[in-house]
Amino acid sequence: MYGGYYYGVDIWYLVLVIPALLVTLYAQWKVKSTFKEFSGYRIVSGLTGAEAARQVLSANGLNSVLIQPISGELSDNYNPETNTISLSSSVYSVPSIAAAGVAAHEAGHACQYAEDYGPMRFRSAIIPVCNIGAGLSWPAILLGYILGLSFLVFAGIILFSLSVVFQLVTLPVEFNASTRAIESLERCNLMTEDELYGAKKVLRAAALTYVAALAVSIANLLRLILIFGGSNRRRR
Repeated sequence: MYGGYYYGVDIWYLVLVIPALLVTLYAQWKVKSTFKEFSGYRIVSGLTGAEAARQVLSANGLNSVLIQPISGELSDNYNPETNTISLSSSVYSVPSIAAAGVAAHEAGHACQYAEDYGPMRFRSAIIPVCNIGAGLSWPAILLGYILGLSFLVFAGIILFSLSVVFQLVTLPVEFNASTRAIESLERCNLMTEDELYGAKKVLRAAALTYVAALAVSIANLLRLILIFGGSNRRRR
């Protein structure tokens, strides 16, 4: 066994990364199945996702935010540069529990930007650095390993670790947006108690995908440390 490889098999990939990827697959299945389940329940108020988002925004004094339809499945998002909430076809014009919950979540992101929410501000600030790190990390690691330059390998691992930082900061941002969504839906009497329970299940399932993404990033970082750290020790 050398640097995590045993007869050409990446042991750390099997032990660390594959389990994390399995969690990701489960999270993706969970969010889709939960969304589908509560898409089948019509909201009593009859509000579509777009209308629910507008109500949440208005309740927080954000009447200038644009709401528009977008193609794709569960592609809903908020773009702070254009101050626009984009809702997928299964959310925008659908009066369901799932649609209202997802739309309110995106409205929660708009509220975060309007209030200059700390974790959101920090995440936005590190995005350019994280993108650069993601592009340079593997070339630095491989070049350093080939040339025997341990400092370059270390620099590459540090750059890769920025993706872990980004995923870690993303968690409180997403959790807070969901909390804002449920609180606004309840405060504005847009949902019954039973409907709020369904919306919470949808948003919890969505949050699991971010937890899974963090798990994959951590698993890959540990794998790099174990492979190249072990290899560097053997070269000494």
